[in-house]
Amino acid sequence: MNQMKFKNRSDLTNFRIASFYCAVLFVVISLFGLFNKGIALGLDFTGGYLTEFSTENSISQKQMSELLTSYLPENFKLTSADEGTHWSVQQADNDTSLKGKEWLADFAVDSQLNITPQDAVYIGSQVGEELINQGGLALLTAIIVILLYLSLRFEWRLAAGAVIALFHDVLIVLGLFSWFGISFDLTILASLLAIIGYSLNDSIIVGDKIREIMKSANEEKIEIVINQAIKSTLVRTMITSGTTLATIIAIWGFAGESLAGFSIALFTGVLVGTFSSIAISATVPQLLGLTADYYNKKQEELCTLP
Repeated sequence: MNQMKFKNRSDLTNFRIASFYCAVLFVVISLFGLFNKGIALGLDFTGGYLTEFSTENSISQKQMSELLTSYLPENFKLTSADEGTHWSVQQADNDTSLKGKEWLADFAVDSQLNITPQDAVYIGSQVGEELINQGGLALLTAIIVILLYLSLRFEWRLAAGAVIALFHDVLIVLGLFSWFGISFDLTILASLLAIIGYSLNDSIIVGDKIREIMKSANEEKIEIVINQAIKSTLVRTMITSGTTLATIIAIWGFAGESLAGFSIALFTGVLVGTFSSIAISATVPQLLGLTADYYNKKQEELCTLP
């Protein structure tokens, strides 16, 4: 019986249902990575030393990384600017990093490079803990405000779809950073807030269209209503996502290594946000039992009240 029902569905409905289960699989994989590997917190959260210096001649990042790798025993993060003449070295809070400019002077002599020290800043672990708490509070506040907004604007099943899509998008991005060991810093936290807003925007567009069709039409099947809503908003969604991705790619390509993590997070967030607006936000209400004539029934109930 279920097989016959699945065969009678439209291709778009089948695609939405299959995509929903794919989204569930992606979330499981992300959670597995987060619980087993964790997130590689950056210098902003763990504390450590940031050393900046410039070289007279331009040098490739690969060459500079090889020179520092043979000199510094601990893991470090290297970023460059000004066509390979300005450098930043981020190190964890350890004995080597505490030397600050001392190791830089020794490195200048050993590498025979004309190095000019610029700055050396120490970030304590207490500051990192405060940033984690403040960042978590910012995310929690944003989510609570969004939940209140959705509960007032939408029927609860439409609101549930938007909320689940929001959590899906954030978890996928965090899972990506966990699996690939990409450093998580303040710029990534800022990108998560942007992703939350973008995910909500996509979900609201689809949800509003579903509600509009349900109020104006007498369609008997909710899956037809949802498919019509997706088709009518698909072009707008693709244009918005395409222009946003083009901007992110430009930042990724020209803004340098310092914004690479930010660009990766936003790029992934826009892609999964567009995907989840169809696979989750538009599909969950159907799976939770939303009917096509919900608003008509609600209006009839209001009219029958004494």
